[in-house]
Amino acid sequence: MSLTYRQPGVVLTDHRFTVPLDHDDPAGEQIELYAREAVAGDKAGDDLPWLVYLQGGPGFGANRFIGKQAWLGRALEEYRVLLLDQRGTGASTPANRQTLPLRGGPAAQADYLAHFRADAIVRDCEAVRRRLTGGAPWTVLGQSFGGFCAVRYLSTAPEGLSAALIAGGLPSLTAHADDVYRAAYPRIERKVAAHYDRYPQDVERTRRIAEHLLTHEPVVLPNGYRLTVEAFQSLGIVLGTGDGSHRLHHLLEDAFVTTPGGPALSDSFLEQVQAQLSYAGHPLYALVHEAVYAQDDRPTGWSAERVRAEFPQFDAAKALAGDGPVLFTGESVHPWMFDSDPALRPLRETADLLAARTDWTPLYDRERLAANEVPVAAAVYHDDMYVDPGHALETARAIRGLRTWVTDEFEHDGLRVSGPRVLDRLLALARDEA
Repeated sequence: MSLTYRQPGVVLTDHRFTVPLDHDDPAGEQIELYAREAVAGDKAGDDLPWLVYLQGGPGFGANRFIGKQAWLGRALEEYRVLLLDQRGTGASTPANRQTLPLRGGPAAQADYLAHFRADAIVRDCEAVRRRLTGGAPWTVLGQSFGGFCAVRYLSTAPEGLSAALIAGGLPSLTAHADDVYRAAYPRIERKVAAHYDRYPQDVERTRRIAEHLLTHEPVVLPNGYRLTVEAFQSLGIVLGTGDGSHRLHHLLEDAFVTTPGGPALSDSFLEQVQAQLSYAGHPLYALVHEAVYAQDDRPTGWSAERVRAEFPQFDAAKALAGDGPVLFTGESVHPWMFDSDPALRPLRETADLLAARTDWTPLYDRERLAANEVPVAAAVYHDDMYVDPGHALETARAIRGLRTWVTDEFEHDGLRVSGPRVLDRLLALARDEA
């Protein structure tokens, strides 16, 4: 059953769809997908082409816009938009510490979560498209991980697409997770150096906080999260966004208060850190983050943690023993997160099993991409912290007809901060009008 209602300038319709957990077993277990249709109020009765939006992540539901916010207003000028919560996210059969025990033990949970990658998401999209459009192809707009899904779409079901628009989401077609993180850590280090150039006072502030965490009793956040120095360093994930350096600076500047027992991390600081570090709202990100890169017989094996050991400059204790800066990290998932975060603790064994898994199937078809006939445009952000620009451009060259917009005007969240402009440029490139 669909429910239709209004926001300023927009008519919205909630849709729910039933699809197989395993599309190769259509008669087997079914899961529910949620998607929100948006159409401009003055075009609600028009026969418009469809655009399906795939959110970044993995693990995040689609945006809950109010009216014509961000890029949605530009899209509604010519499309009927579907904001899809990918399986396991938002209202689409959410996967978390509360629901996964319904599957059984950790082994059963890991088997279940193996069906939550781009290959299954694309098959979900095709099932939904056939029900909504009468079989007509639609345009996909993929942000970050949503772009990974778009490349999978081009690899396996290009007949379902009239165009593909990708914002900061061209994956390597062949890289193992180890290759991804070996490329990532130097980019993260550059972002940290740029932050300290902008806010040199944060070098000492960061050292002081790291030293406090290493020399005092374990700090526990209000939700029960154990704040280790590694967890504190992971706050650097914000440095890949347009305003992330400024937000990190504001967080650090009032970290301490004076108490009868001496300096302590303030309640205000700890509350803000909790909001940033908790995976309660998007646990699937932590569970399958490395699995989105897995497509051969090699396990991911906690890749980010293993590769980090190749970059000793990220060791906070070593930095404090000398006079170097403590480096932040980001865009990586580590086993200690499943010990620190109460939203993840019950899922530690499940995560270990996923990290050890070896039966991942290929995600991309290089031959089919080389023969692509779907108009494709991709924004590649010049020093993207989350998606390696070198990998992205290599993939761009491998997809026939793909047109790139390489820019240093935006960080990875360009679609969020300047959505109408970014979408306009992608549409023009896909239509060969730029």
